[in-house]
Amino acid sequence: MTDPTTGGVSASYAMLGDLNISEPGALIGFAGPRVVKETIKKELPKGFQSAESVMENGFLDMIIERKDLKSKFGSILSILMKR
Repeated sequence: MTDPTTGGVSASYAMLGDLNISEPGALIGFAGPRVVKETIKKELPKGFQSAESVMENGFLDMIIERKDLKSKFGSILSILMKR
């Protein structure tokens, strides 16, 4: 997931993968922070929709810098294909 991944993208397909990966610091959620704040009428913790927070709560498997994606995906695919 890239920054931002919210709304229909996250609800429709971004969270449906067997392996959920994000770039560092990406905003991830079903609605943006402003909409959530207006809906629940409460102050939200800083960074509550950051990739790091989402991973800490179990919705992401990995956070990988874009520059490292090619090599990481190669490693992941070789493990999944048992090569």
